[in-house]
Amino acid sequence: MRYLKILLLLLLPITACDKHSDDDPSDSNMYFPSGNEWETKSLSDLGWNESALQPLKEFLVQKNTKSFMILVNGRIVIEEYFNGHTPASTWQWNSAGKTLVTAMTGIAQQEGLLNINNKVSDYLGTGWTSEPIDKENLITVRHLLTMTSAINDANNLVTRSNLTYLADAGTRWSYHNVFQLLMDVVGEAGNQEFEAYFGSRLKDRIGMDGYWNNGVIFTIYHSNTRSMARFGLLALNKGRWKDEQILNESFFNESTSTSQPINPSYGYLWWLNGKTSYMVPGSQTVYSGSLVPDAPSDMFAAMGAEDQRIYVIPGKKIVVVRMGEASDQQNPGFALSGFDNDLWEKINAVIL
Repeated sequence: MRYLKILLLLLLPITACDKHSDDDPSDSNMYFPSGNEWETKSLSDLGWNESALQPLKEFLVQKNTKSFMILVNGRIVIEEYFNGHTPASTWQWNSAGKTLVTAMTGIAQQEGLLNINNKVSDYLGTGWTSEPIDKENLITVRHLLTMTSAINDANNLVTRSNLTYLADAGTRWSYHNVFQLLMDVVGEAGNQEFEAYFGSRLKDRIGMDGYWNNGVIFTIYHSNTRSMARFGLLALNKGRWKDEQILNESFFNESTSTSQPINPSYGYLWWLNGKTSYMVPGSQTVYSGSLVPDAPSDMFAAMGAEDQRIYVIPGKKIVVVRMGEASDQQNPGFALSGFDNDLWEKINAVIL
């Protein structure tokens, strides 16, 4: 009997540990969807505040949201559609799609097609801007990734005549649509159309749908909500999908770290929370504090006009997706808006 008691005492911690692993949202049991199947997890399973869900949904409707998702460890916890939007409906990512271009630039580099430290003219030829050649030659692929090309940002329409000199590359952070020339760089480096390369190297491998649409100002990606969530899940796993490292982890880590000293809250076209200061599109003002004060400090995000969002929170193994029209119809803004903090107040009431 004495030995039986000892055996039971030894087994109890193992049993408790197994149960904790099943219920703990921070466990390492990462899930990746296959085909149209996608596992779910309930709020009650996670111990979340179910009474706060309805106020969150009412806020989303009030703010012109079309779809909203929260994943934990890859599993769907919340998936909602509003205003006639459905799981099959497509919607534009706007500037949130910049992060897709970041991923493709990293993939092209790991395949030996380009080096982000090389000058852009190595891939596009000299004269791709209207700057003096010595100034144009200062602009590297990395400068396009970090918004530090310092090209004149008075006009966001990316034509050669608009790409004039304002300051030396690397000396000024300015949110500018010149980033889209990265698509040309990747296409030229790989000797194929960017969309075909994107399809074979990223889209098809993680099961996304969607297409690139040439807009008046820049090329915009459109997809359904779950495809946006798939890319967020890839980002949560630092470029890994199931057992395949699609994007090199070291490049991904660079992408989601401060990329230059001028705007600490910006990586390679990703926005970063929890830094000491930040800048916003269309301004040279530096603001003190965190990008989204009520969001987790380790959050990084893909942000597009009219509040298209992918929030990734590594510490909580969470991905949040929001698609829709602008939360403020009178002031649709660019990538950032006050909507983010308001939304995170509502999310925190659910997940904390």
